[in-house]
Amino acid sequence: MDWQSLWLSAKLSTVTVLILIPMAIFVGRFLAYKQFRGKSWVEALIMVPLVLPPTVIGYYLLVGLGSQSLIGQWVEQFTGTQLVFNFSGLVIASILVNIPFAVQPIQRAFETIPHDIPDAAACCGMSWWRIFLKIELPMIWPGILTAVVLCFSHVLGEFGVVLMLGGNIAGETKTISIAIYDSVQAFDFEAAGTMSLVLLVFAVSVLAITTSLSKRLGGHNANQQR
Repeated sequence: MDWQSLWLSAKLSTVTVLILIPMAIFVGRFLAYKQFRGKSWVEALIMVPLVLPPTVIGYYLLVGLGSQSLIGQWVEQFTGTQLVFNFSGLVIASILVNIPFAVQPIQRAFETIPHDIPDAAACCGMSWWRIFLKIELPMIWPGILTAVVLCFSHVLGEFGVVLMLGGNIAGETKTISIAIYDSVQAFDFEAAGTMSLVLLVFAVSVLAITTSLSKRLGGHNANQQR
């Protein structure tokens, strides 16, 4: 087991979730409640990472964040570091790639909230912020939980984007998926099998727990609405 790569993957997944989920909550709420011209195009743009090959996304990020790009030059000028072949670049890439996994479940959860509930709360004098915190967030917890699990698990297993943008630098960009690839390339199938088994057990366990919690939270919310 390459513990350093596993730790780096877990760190990348955690940072991505902490940054992406709060953003996804507000984006999902906006898309669920607002109707505007071009909304279908915005939703399609959010879903693009699901249909583009990871290597294509990695290529565009490599070009767009590299030292020859305006963004890359600006970051290097003010921070002294590059985004490519760097952990910070992997965080940016993971956020962009996982936007649909975060926004979609949360948007669908907001869409299940009956419109008369926030309206009734507003008529009772509750502010927008209190309605959001006290009513909407508790009702969309299953969607948030699903988004967290999907994003964390997907980042944990990312390969194409990570390899294209970060390369294979131990302790910096070498994630567990790349460690598995290296083990296979070196014909170390025992190590590759061990790491793959750990990810498999983790994925099955997390999905089972998430499904159970989502059902319980969904049933609890339904009872509250009654």
